[in-house]
Amino acid sequence: MKLSEIKAILPTLENVAFQTPDGSFVPEHFHVTEVGSIQKHFIDCGGTIRKEQVVNFQLWNANDVDHRLKPAKLLNIIKLSEEKLGIEDNEIEVEYQSDTIGKYDLAFNGTHFVLMAKTTACLASDSCGIPAEKMKVQLTELSGSANSCAPGSGCCN
Repeated sequence: MKLSEIKAILPTLENVAFQTPDGSFVPEHFHVTEVGSIQKHFIDCGGTIRKEQVVNFQLWNANDVDHRLKPAKLLNIIKLSEEKLGIEDNEIEVEYQSDTIGKYDLAFNGTHFVLMAKTTACLASDSCGIPAEKMKVQLTELSGSANSCAPGSGCCN
């Protein structure tokens, strides 16, 4: 989800809720402690230099159980970060504490935001020597058919 998308969704909501990949919800008294822009400048295993840029939201679960972040407040935080930091309309990455700091993509299911598990991938698969995954097909015997070939029948020679 891009920043422009969350900005369009927030005014339509009464509450802001985030669901984790396991189906549970971030406690409703969470705080958005950071909105920022993160740039990653790197070289992949094939030698290609790459740049990625995301808008980062950090969610924090505090002991402030009376806190509730309203959509208008989050929209104001986003607008302030755009104004002060020059944040662009990039994909959103959400940081949320579990066993360690998890990084998630963001989606919306019509009622609440969903933290989507991120995965790693080889960006230079043609250069790193990992064979392409072959398509798996199931071979079935066509018994009783003119096209069948029984073991030992000599039809496959």
